[in-house]
Amino acid sequence: MVKYRAIPPGFMTVGEIAKKMGVTVRTLQYYDKEGLLSPSAESEGGRRLYTDRDLIMLHQILSLKSLGFSLDDIKQRLSSLETPQEVASALTEQADAIRRKIEQLTASLTAIERLKEEVLQMQTVSFKKYADIIVNLQMQNEFYYLIKHFDDDTLDHIRSHFDKKSGLDFMDRFNGLSDEILRLKKDHVPPESEKSQQIVKMYWDLIMEFTEGDMSLLPKLMEFGNIGTAENAWEEKQNSINDYLEPALQIYFTQLGVNPFGEAKK
Repeated sequence: MVKYRAIPPGFMTVGEIAKKMGVTVRTLQYYDKEGLLSPSAESEGGRRLYTDRDLIMLHQILSLKSLGFSLDDIKQRLSSLETPQEVASALTEQADAIRRKIEQLTASLTAIERLKEEVLQMQTVSFKKYADIIVNLQMQNEFYYLIKHFDDDTLDHIRSHFDKKSGLDFMDRFNGLSDEILRLKKDHVPPESEKSQQIVKMYWDLIMEFTEGDMSLLPKLMEFGNIGTAENAWEEKQNSINDYLEPALQIYFTQLGVNPFGEAKK
């Protein structure tokens, strides 16, 4: 390290650069100790001296730190600033990191706003449901808002029987069958027809897969299915499906000679 008798032009003391960049002297001393940013020179009296190049390096460090990078990550990302191309490359990397952070923050803001909407629709405070909604928002599960309709027992069942992959797979199959039922309704296919009854059997098999034979869950699913006033397009779709599905299921159970809802009440 070059040593100077006095502070030459173009150099700044640790106090001056700290003031310019809004950090503490202790922070700069720590960065020096950690090998992140060492002063370019030192006075004979032992004062650390920094240059404008050091100031740019400090800006890099502070920017990356604000984006959540650890000091070890920052060490690996710090670029040499000897040429205009190297400076431009460093700035490009910072800009890319900022864009990614903006995307993450935008997604987080959207999730918070959606969670707020769901919280206001709930009648009681339920941190379990809040947590479930957050997890499903992070998974980008578009059906996160359905959680508010489930009771605690049903949610416990879902948590214990489905992970991200199996849960999304189940919803894909459920929606696929729902679309089939809507097509039957649109085409005026009679509920008692063989085609209709095949789809209804697949639908009921899916319900049994969900409950794993636990008939105590059926009344809760029935309550969930009776949406009433629809609040969004998915719920409107379910109401339309139910109009066709209910009589079709009654025919299906009559042909089987069973009443699963009677069994659920026992």
